[in-house]
Amino acid sequence: MKKQRNHAFDILCGICIIRMVTLHVMSFCGEEGQEWWRTVMQWSFFFMSFFFFKAGYFNKGTTAGTDLGYLRDRSRRLLIPYLASGIIGAVVYFSFYPALTERYGQFVEPLEWEHVWMKSGFYGNSPIWFLFSFFTVYMMVRYIDKVRHLCWLAVLFPAVSYWAFRTGNRVPMSLGNVFIACYFFYLGRLWHWVMQRYEGETVAAASWVMVAAFVVLNIVLPGSYNMSQNMFTGHPVMAVVNATLVLCGLAGVLLTAHVPRIPLLCFIGEHSMVFFISHYPMLYFYKFMHLSYGRSIYGRADDVLILLPVIFGLCAWLVPYIERVPWLSGRWPDAQRATAADA
Repeated sequence: MKKQRNHAFDILCGICIIRMVTLHVMSFCGEEGQEWWRTVMQWSFFFMSFFFFKAGYFNKGTTAGTDLGYLRDRSRRLLIPYLASGIIGAVVYFSFYPALTERYGQFVEPLEWEHVWMKSGFYGNSPIWFLFSFFTVYMMVRYIDKVRHLCWLAVLFPAVSYWAFRTGNRVPMSLGNVFIACYFFYLGRLWHWVMQRYEGETVAAASWVMVAAFVVLNIVLPGSYNMSQNMFTGHPVMAVVNATLVLCGLAGVLLTAHVPRIPLLCFIGEHSMVFFISHYPMLYFYKFMHLSYGRSIYGRADDVLILLPVIFGLCAWLVPYIERVPWLSGRWPDAQRATAADA
């Protein structure tokens, strides 16, 4: 009999994607400085880290097979979609270059050659830094796992990311965040072990305590972490502590509660890759199309209300089409899955 799916991580993934898309819409429309939105960001800063936590939670080891086979599998599932979606975003972005340059005398956004080797995001689809960092984390974990007990050094990895932040994040390809991402990966693996080792009631009680501790500490000693920019805000140690508490706490609460499927959140969570790679080029198309006619969407709250349902609607419509394209979705039907396959 097929085991019933636990929808906890689908719900958390769905919330993360909604937060991310809304953040980008707010930024494009110049509304990210609203007080209520800054509060939302303060209490949800950990959601991008959740994807690495989730990957570690479902990870069963990364040392099986050959190095070349593992590299091929990770490349097909992460690097090829990274390049493909990045190129699509760049095509959308630079297709407006002639019209906008002619209208305004110069391009409306700064372009730098340094971006090629310092940023892993593409012009027109910058959020895909995540796929490149994810690929790098998987490769790091593979070689760390080859040395017995070396994984415990991951507890020090957030300090490396903090060092990169303090020195100006001059790490090529925006990879200053992979060290703390690796920490969250191993945290997810450790939490899976805890949930299998101890009874559900014990884990549930401990999880509620961790969530409560996060709430208190985020008020008394606030600290947050922006993974896309590898930026620490507030107390850096508490940024890691608070993220650790809430990731383990939320996962434990929802997994032990066996929450029912919430259709909208779970649909977005189950197809998060489509929403992730598709929404940013759509935003640029909307922004540049308006600028081509002399209208800016910056400072326009009405455009937020237009963009949110349009972006989510279009992404939902694209789900069956993109998921049938393996070089975009990473879903290769004939691919040999690595032992560290994502859930």
